[in-house]
Amino acid sequence: MVKCIYLLRSSEEESYGSFGARMRELGETLVSHPRVEALKYLVTEEAPPKLSIIPFRSGRLAAFSLYQQGRSTVPELQDRAELRGIYLADEAFPVKYDKNWSNGEPTPGICLLTLFRRKPGLDYEHFLHRWHNGHTPLSLRLHPLWHYCRNVLEEKLHPESEHWDGLVDEYFKTRSALLNPYRFFGNSPLFPYHMLEVYKDVKGFLDYKSTETYLATEYHLK
Repeated sequence: MVKCIYLLRSSEEESYGSFGARMRELGETLVSHPRVEALKYLVTEEAPPKLSIIPFRSGRLAAFSLYQQGRSTVPELQDRAELRGIYLADEAFPVKYDKNWSNGEPTPGICLLTLFRRKPGLDYEHFLHRWHNGHTPLSLRLHPLWHYCRNVLEEKLHPESEHWDGLVDEYFKTRSALLNPYRFFGNSPLFPYHMLEVYKDVKGFLDYKSTETYLATEYHLK
């Protein structure tokens, strides 16, 4: 079994509600697919806060994670007009929730979805080392993470896929744990220092200007 991530985008003209409903319908059609053993998706269902220390994007985006038999892509997703990429993903869980809610229900709390590329000129192995052995421990130390799914996008499975090296979905039990800078950066009076610490760290291994962050909701369907 392999994990494939399918990235879909819609236009700014479509409402978040309409996009979310269409992605839900799409996900439900995949549940009975014979090669799909497990399925979840992340989707932007609401506009991000207008004022936030996190540079949220306002686009309509969905990321379907299919745990499937073989690397062959699923036509129901591959042929969508909204498709922007298909990737073979190597996932890891530095911290993991205990799922105790039913499939189809939104994952409790709030999700920060981030897409990024490595810093130009940085060796790929050094990029992975900085990400996994530097940034991940820093995130676990400072942020009140409830669940962290780390995806290395190892290979493009569609020729017109956008170029991304990583996709991470980070989960927080409450909105304030993510959106309140004091709580997000260590729950400490030292949070301005922690903000600078994180900024310097990500600038060291990511192409910071091209990084995209979204406020998302997760659904497990299978």
